[in-house]
Amino acid sequence: MYGLLSTDSALQVKQLMEEAVTKKFVHEDSSHVIALCATIEACLGHLLKRRAAGFLRSDKIAALFTKVGKVNDTVADVCRKVQAQLQQQADLSRLQSVGQEALRRQGSSTTSRAPQPLSAQAIKHIWVRTALFEKVLDKIVQVIVDNSSKYYEKEALMHDPVFGPILAALLVGPCALEYTKLKTSDHFWTDPSANELVQRHRIHGAHRTLDVPASRRPALGIQKRQSSGSMSEDRFAASAREYVESLHQNSRTHLLYGKNNVLVQPKKDMEVLRGYLSLHQAGDNLTLKWTPNQLINGTMGDCDLEKSIYWDYALTVPMRQIVCIHCHQLPDSGGTLVLVSQDGIQRPPLHFPAGGHLLAFLSCLETGLLPRGQLEPPLWSQRGKGKVFPKLRKRSSAARLIDQDRNSEEQTAADYVFRIVYPGYRYDSEKLNERMLCFHRIPLKMLCHNMKKQIVSRAFYGWLAYCRHLSTVRTHLSALVNHNIVPPDRPGEASGGLSKEVWSKYQKDCKNYKELELLRLVYYGGVEHGIRKEVWPFLLGHYKFGMGKNDMSQINAKISERYQQVMKEWKACELIVKQREKEMQSAIFSKLSSGSSIDSHVLRLAHRDSTISNEVFMSVDEPDAGSQETPSADDNTPTMTTLAPPVALPPEERPLVEFDSPDSGLPSSRNYSVTSAHSQISSSMDEGQSTEEEAPGREFQDSLSESRVCHQLDRLIELLDTVALNLHRIDKDVQRCDRNYYYFTTANLEKLRNIMCSYVWEHLDMGYVQGMCDLLAPLMVILDDECLAYSCFTQLMKRMSQNFPNGGAMDAHFANMRSLIQILDSELFELMHQNGDYTHFYFCYRWFLLDFKRELLYEDVFAVWEVIWVSPRISSQHFVLFLALALVTVYREIIMDNNMDFTDIIKFFNEMAERHDVQHILKVARELVHKVQSLMDNK
Repeated sequence: MYGLLSTDSALQVKQLMEEAVTKKFVHEDSSHVIALCATIEACLGHLLKRRAAGFLRSDKIAALFTKVGKVNDTVADVCRKVQAQLQQQADLSRLQSVGQEALRRQGSSTTSRAPQPLSAQAIKHIWVRTALFEKVLDKIVQVIVDNSSKYYEKEALMHDPVFGPILAALLVGPCALEYTKLKTSDHFWTDPSANELVQRHRIHGAHRTLDVPASRRPALGIQKRQSSGSMSEDRFAASAREYVESLHQNSRTHLLYGKNNVLVQPKKDMEVLRGYLSLHQAGDNLTLKWTPNQLINGTMGDCDLEKSIYWDYALTVPMRQIVCIHCHQLPDSGGTLVLVSQDGIQRPPLHFPAGGHLLAFLSCLETGLLPRGQLEPPLWSQRGKGKVFPKLRKRSSAARLIDQDRNSEEQTAADYVFRIVYPGYRYDSEKLNERMLCFHRIPLKMLCHNMKKQIVSRAFYGWLAYCRHLSTVRTHLSALVNHNIVPPDRPGEASGGLSKEVWSKYQKDCKNYKELELLRLVYYGGVEHGIRKEVWPFLLGHYKFGMGKNDMSQINAKISERYQQVMKEWKACELIVKQREKEMQSAIFSKLSSGSSIDSHVLRLAHRDSTISNEVFMSVDEPDAGSQETPSADDNTPTMTTLAPPVALPPEERPLVEFDSPDSGLPSSRNYSVTSAHSQISSSMDEGQSTEEEAPGREFQDSLSESRVCHQLDRLIELLDTVALNLHRIDKDVQRCDRNYYYFTTANLEKLRNIMCSYVWEHLDMGYVQGMCDLLAPLMVILDDECLAYSCFTQLMKRMSQNFPNGGAMDAHFANMRSLIQILDSELFELMHQNGDYTHFYFCYRWFLLDFKRELLYEDVFAVWEVIWVSPRISSQHFVLFLALALVTVYREIIMDNNMDFTDIIKFFNEMAERHDVQHILKVARELVHKVQSLMDNK
């Protein structure tokens, strides 16, 4: 509980400060403010004494503030302001109950603007919210912490001597910010957080209609998907409020017309709804919007169904789609307006209130259409009145009646039909007349024949374009999937995954299930958590399916023996590295103490060893190098420690350096032999002294021998430097590897270090690269066996090592991702190409390097890795590509709507880490694989 709330508090403060930096201000109704207030209330209400919380009061925070306010003036002042706000909200509610019409007349008659009602979330957190806006919340929390024994139990968070002061210190920053209800000119166009973008998409995705342009190539049936998941009430309210506020004037669009209480009947047999009608202009585009009053006034119900219904009734009409406007004027009331689009579909009628509002709307529309468009017939301009309807006579049934009633009062039209025309896109009257004459001269049969030829021709060329496109798809994507489709429902349903019951049957008799059937179950449903420790060694290749227990025991014995041998080797080398560092350090200290200059050899060693302490991978939260803990006396495993002046060791305690023996500590296959080199030096020197006068030609042989020994010594020094550098890197990463996860205690971190050092010792040519610990950590959590984890990690790295800098798989991943996006979603590819051209897909680097480990929670990592391991046999050897494509596809609409560039998409996915719906993403990835497989199979 302590860790969860402290982490949540720090996160909310961080997000609020980031909003203040990016937007230059913080709005009072920001979702980050609401989230912070909720977190602080949870901390203040934890194990609060009943006496402090009030025996009969449901609001514990109100009771606490009232109690503390009796002895503290700052808290008392906040209490008075909260009571005033609550009284003001009660008065507003009472006025609204009397009648909104009276309140509106009262507001219009007065010059001062009526106070706006607070949202439900603002009232819910009004005590902490008011203290935050008054910039005294940190002081109040500090007062509560200082007197925590009066108000809290001993186990409470605020009574904790560490957590309480930290929480008060965290709130200093938010209390220094400026909060406002006003919007700056760029408020709607600043960078929102990833969570905010997702919430907006969930609100608008259900009710808006997108105009999808014609694709440049035939569609392949890839459906657009929206992100799934539930949404909290406070974030829904904040995002809905921002949408409603965007209906007004802002920096991107101009508000040409606005009128409330415009009536619309969305469906037959429904009551008429009142709403706000607005006309917006952005460049050359005009957009008409109608929003129900229930959304604007915040009077929606609590259920999500009611919200979705009102959003479905909202209208958003691009005026480019409208060709005709029908206006019907009624004598005793306002007019009615009907919009007719290009396809002949009529929009719901808009009923204007009385008072000339219909004419005012048409006047604003005509002004907005200029200079490219216009109304036909145009509105007339009358001196003293402005725009008026054109004076058109009503035609009677017979022309003679007009002649008879010439002297009678003329009847003017009450109904009009206006066409929206764009003169630059139409033919002039002469060309139109010529075409009409030609049309009448051509026989109808020939016209039908020509139309038939055009239809067949278009169908043929469309089919030809699709075939060419399909050929391109097969050329570029055929190697990315298996051509044999393994269905999820044959021979049986596989969505349940590999259960404990199925695995027990398989262990009793391997003939019960074939290997491919087990892999199919894992691919479509995963592995039950309780049997992962038994199944993972088979999936990773440590065991082979069909092995007996005796064979498995033999493999375990061989792996254990090999692991122990490798441990001895690198630990012996680690002792040499430590001794060498001490000697080098001692030489430097002795030279400095004597005042003499340091010779070039020592400087060379110091320069070479200085690379060991370089910051290879920076981390803002890693501990200082000087504060590393030294190993205890009972810990026999050597670790990297701070360099210190050496202490002279007796001869019997000095490490024996005999590298040629089987137990030497260095593998003989590496040809790094200190003993042989040392013996060659000694023998050459002895032989040189004894036979100096025997053969003059011996000097040349001695020089060759010395040069060979010097070469071997250089290689040994290079080896020791490489080992020292890798040990340093491993120690840094082990200390910060998933430190917040419960499994990684000091003992388990030591096991992780042993496994990593053993693997790197066997692969010194590649060495340690940051990220290897991330790949090893989940294996240790599941297997919980040092030797078994070492073997499985070695098997895993056979594939993953190609993603590291010394391999070439990463460039291939980027190229394949480019082909996938370009073929399956050309629209998204064009967006990426236009916004800075980030079709290099470098934002996927961490995904591919670590198999999405840092993007997901631990439980989700297990599920994703299992599918990746079995996918080469079931669907694709490149399943990670389809996982990455699924991630992009799930958030496609958000990326498109916000016109994200490279920086935006990196920021978005970094903030969305550990928040993804993994089961949905896996489902989308499997569907994408099946889509490409179907294309290959011509289905």
